Amino acid sequence: MKKCFKRAAAALLAGSMVIAAAACSEKKEPTENLAKNVENKDKSVVLFAPMERSKPDAENIARTAFDKTVIMAEDKLKLRVDYNTYTSENYQEKSYDDVALDRIRNNMDDFYLLNPDVLQKTGEEGLLEDLSGLDCAKNLREVVKVANTVDGKLVGIPQEVVVYGLFVNKDMFDEYGLELPNTPEELLECCRVFKENGIETPIGANRWWLETFVFAQAYADLYNGGDVEAEVKALNSGESKYSTYMRSGFEYLKEMIELGYIDAEKAYTYEAIEGEGPDFMAQKTPIVMAYWGAANSDTAYGKPDFNLRVIGFPSERGQMPVISMTGMSVAANAENKEDALEVLEVILSDEALQVYAETNKVISPSKNVEVNCIPALKPLNDLVNEGTYVLASNAGMKVEQWGNTCLIVRKLMEGASVDECMAEFDRLQEESLK
Repeated sequence: MKKCFKRAAAALLAGSMVIAAAACSEKKEPTENLAKNVENKDKSVVLFAPMERSKPDAENIARTAFDKTVIMAEDKLKLRVDYNTYTSENYQEKSYDDVALDRIRNNMDDFYLLNPDVLQKTGEEGLLEDLSGLDCAKNLREVVKVANTVDGKLVGIPQEVVVYGLFVNKDMFDEYGLELPNTPEELLECCRVFKENGIETPIGANRWWLETFVFAQAYADLYNGGDVEAEVKALNSGESKYSTYMRSGFEYLKEMIELGYIDAEKAYTYEAIEGEGPDFMAQKTPIVMAYWGAANSDTAYGKPDFNLRVIGFPSERGQMPVISMTGMSVAANAENKEDALEVLEVILSDEALQVYAETNKVISPSKNVEVNCIPALKPLNDLVNEGTYVLASNAGMKVEQWGNTCLIVRKLMEGASVDECMAEFDRLQEESLK
């Protein structure tokens, strides 16, 4: 179970630099900085990350975008950013999260790229510096502050907001006279029509991302008109139950599986995009779920032979983007803490985030930074800019959301009842209260 949880947490960041780079990184010594501009600089800060510094001609766009902002900081501050690099080969059975947690607790680096569960845990332990006083924090979208605040402290700031949506083949919807769905009931009707017209599996899925349907229904009211602080406080105290929020989404997933709209048996064996992607691109399946960046990637859904649209997940409040959040964090006891904070001021400034967003074509954490998105992403982009979303990771909640929900959805896919799944949420909540 613990090993599966690590992989679930990793899958959360499939669209971001943290995981994309980790998959292809090679071991480099932290002094092996390959960009010419860092030579002969005596002052340095140390970053722990899942990737080495990219070479000048690197093809990994995400890493290159990050390094562009690092170079801006090095030039402005006249220092060097040294990379301590994670590789699964060197750490064997330890995940990136395991290693990051250990390094933070042992004060081994100055700043970090963190997944939500580590950010939450180390924030609760008081090991991360409060970033709310940084000038760059003043420009953050509210969603970033909500997601990465622990015990009243902003402990992480990302360079992009990872947004998940429904990827739909608009041509197939048009063929059968269907409007794009806004509510759960409307999606069920679309699936019924597709199924009756010979489309075997209307929704292509994998074993990582079906929880997006759950989050959209569970937290639509909480994040869109609810008192977030009060409701999270009630969950953390045990006054309210996570299972109460989650039940409707699990019942909905169960219904779609039983009706044959999702093939749970196949999805359980599929890795993200690799499994369900070919049928979607071949126009055998009209609907899949994925993160924003997949629409820009030629290796995912970036070059379809049909009219692609990316919309929010259905909820009673209409379409809902599902947002996850990583964070760049500074260790509270870092040897070079002040220099690390200055580096963050530069690489998280509007100027640097504009460079990052334009390079990666992503949604920025700064409300002042906008990038023209491809037409397929406009529906999702408009919703996020309007402040319509649900969070799949919230460091203020004592029960970690994405990884735990992913694993409980996995139980549903294996045949567990909704009641059994809700009992698992109750168990996790009880443990968090001890």
